[in-house]
Amino acid sequence: MAVEIVLITGMSGSGKSVALRAYEDAGYYCVDNLPPELLLSFVALEHAHHGNRLAIAMDVRSRTSLPTVPDKLRELREQGCTVRSVFLDADTDTLVRRFSETRRRHPLTDGVLRESPLSLVQVIELERELLADLRESAQVIDTSTIRAAQLQGYVKSMMRAPQNSLSLVFQSFAFKRGVPLDADYVFDVRMLPNPHYESELRELTGKDKAVIDFLRAAPEAARMESDIAKFLTDWLDALVQNHRSYVNVAIGCTGGQHRSVYLVDRLTERFASRWPVVTRHRELDAR
Repeated sequence: MAVEIVLITGMSGSGKSVALRAYEDAGYYCVDNLPPELLLSFVALEHAHHGNRLAIAMDVRSRTSLPTVPDKLRELREQGCTVRSVFLDADTDTLVRRFSETRRRHPLTDGVLRESPLSLVQVIELERELLADLRESAQVIDTSTIRAAQLQGYVKSMMRAPQNSLSLVFQSFAFKRGVPLDADYVFDVRMLPNPHYESELRELTGKDKAVIDFLRAAPEAARMESDIAKFLTDWLDALVQNHRSYVNVAIGCTGGQHRSVYLVDRLTERFASRWPVVTRHRELDAR
């Protein structure tokens, strides 16, 4: 049986331990902070003991050997392993707040700061630089505005996506709460007719029939849906040829409640017959 490996990396304080627990709950054998030097031997050992579903977390504490990870993952794929990389991210303000609330020390503190004192913000930006190559090749999840339960749900939805195939992630969001850091493409739909200004629709969402009927009757919404769909149709095959595993399409409106939700669901219907699709509604999921 082929070995399925999930590599979890990301910013300190972004939720890697939460993601790792989600994989553990799903039956994966999990190990935290594995030194990259041990990756190949660890996988071989676990495979010999019938451990065929592994979730491995690495972080900046292994900074001197992190540059070797892409080559090791390539070697594992050549051996027939299925490898998925997940990167947890969050904006700097959120990470600073989390470190302040938990009173934890940043893991780079004991190494870097002894010789050159830096502020916490500077340390976080240094960590981003050290992890940039791993982020580039991974499925990114922005945890800035989501709770632990939402993150677990997002991770579990990724588990259901087929391996070795490009997966589309459609997510709705509110511009007033920030653009998702994990978005590959961002579409602004705030110019569409807004159900918020219809008193009978204000408290509903883009999943409710009355809102759906309202937006379906708007030519602008149909045109926006068609334009986004055409763009993706034209370029998804090229992204596959570029060895992309995930494409995250973020659609934003003012409150993330009506227009963006409606269009995410419509696009999911359009593309689900050809591509594995994961749907997220950032603001609705937070309720």
